[in-house]
Amino acid sequence: MTRIRMALWGSLVVLTGLWLLADTLWPQPFGYFPFRTVFMQYSGVIAFGAMTISMVLATRPKWLERPLDGLDKMYRLHKWLGITALVTSVVHWWWAQGTKWMVGWGWLVRPARGPQGGPGRDGAMTLEHWLRTQRGLAESLGEWAFYAALILMVLALIKRFPYHWFARTHKWLAAAYLVLAWHTLVLFKYDYWSQPIGWVMALMLVAGTVSAVLVLLRKVGAGRKVEGTVESLRYFEPLQVLRTSIRMQPGWKGHQAGQFAFVQGARDLAHPFTMASSWDPVRQTIVFVTKALGDHTSQLHEVLREGDTVTVEGPYGCFTFDDDKPRQIWIGAGIGITPFIARMQQMARDPEARKVKVDLFHPTADYDENAIAMLEADALAAGVRLHVLVDKRDGLLTGERMRQAVPDWEDASFWFCGPTAFGRALRADFVGKGIRASDFHQELFAMR
Repeated sequence: MTRIRMALWGSLVVLTGLWLLADTLWPQPFGYFPFRTVFMQYSGVIAFGAMTISMVLATRPKWLERPLDGLDKMYRLHKWLGITALVTSVVHWWWAQGTKWMVGWGWLVRPARGPQGGPGRDGAMTLEHWLRTQRGLAESLGEWAFYAALILMVLALIKRFPYHWFARTHKWLAAAYLVLAWHTLVLFKYDYWSQPIGWVMALMLVAGTVSAVLVLLRKVGAGRKVEGTVESLRYFEPLQVLRTSIRMQPGWKGHQAGQFAFVQGARDLAHPFTMASSWDPVRQTIVFVTKALGDHTSQLHEVLREGDTVTVEGPYGCFTFDDDKPRQIWIGAGIGITPFIARMQQMARDPEARKVKVDLFHPTADYDENAIAMLEADALAAGVRLHVLVDKRDGLLTGERMRQAVPDWEDASFWFCGPTAFGRALRADFVGKGIRASDFHQELFAMR
């Protein structure tokens, strides 16, 4: 989360600093309309900058995964940048539209416009003058694009809005972005283009436009997609969990335990799932373990069939158990157990990986003896000490219970996958007891 906060606030601070090098929020003489003029430019820069970075992140750029600690963190940053763009856009819209309303109501008197730039001395139209001729169109299109983006962003924040409708509608934000990019290009103060804020805005216009086109053409992750065939399916009814084995076609370059991929069938949309198997180049299969948590996953065991062709895009994520600690403590809450299954399979084949002492805590509200038997077999083969806690039988898992079970916990790194609030509480508990925040690794597996 630290890197997300740094990236979010850092981008806003940089944009603000560059804009302040070019202008001021305290124009002289100070008044409502002079302030409105500069504030409209500033709020527009912040809103467009946040939307652009969010749009670039939507293309799932692989080169940003390591600096931002994985695609799961990138999507969290994408969400908060979207919220930032939403809030600042509403403020920007109000200063534009609200002022017009107040002038119409007679509450404000608009000052006379100064002289406008015209054609050059030779009669040729300058770029500045041409942009001025586009202002009316850019304002109108920008206003309607804002309304469309507002609706789409609000829908994305409503958890009850079905995932398949979210996935289908959210991509149209890219179309709204292209209109808003034109709005920004035309209405951005012309004098800014020769200054650092202008150079950065030009770069964002190019990067954002390219990203939006990739989204609209469904080219996101195109170079990381490989087809596979559903080899076997096993549904654990008490857990509402489906285990799917997919045999990959040539082209899959392998993955590390703890990573995830987007899986798309012939009749549905791409959905992210953590891989519950390490990569074996001989067998060339990937196992996904999915729980019925929404409209898509609840129907998966009914619509998926052996022999179906699916597309797998990835791998993504940095939840890969890489550190120099002699001990690790894993917490796989509920369906959050999947990355640890993959890691245990990898450890079973790699004696070097088994040198790290590992305790795995698996708190769960549901119990299926067949699923637990498979988990116990994986733990035994990997040399991992397994702690299964069924809520109704054993009570809830707490930091204190973990410290009692693992006396040398202070020498460990922590790897958590499960409900976000639960992970946040455990992190605060252990950080409060003295571990470094950087030693608590948490996968934020929420794509909206």
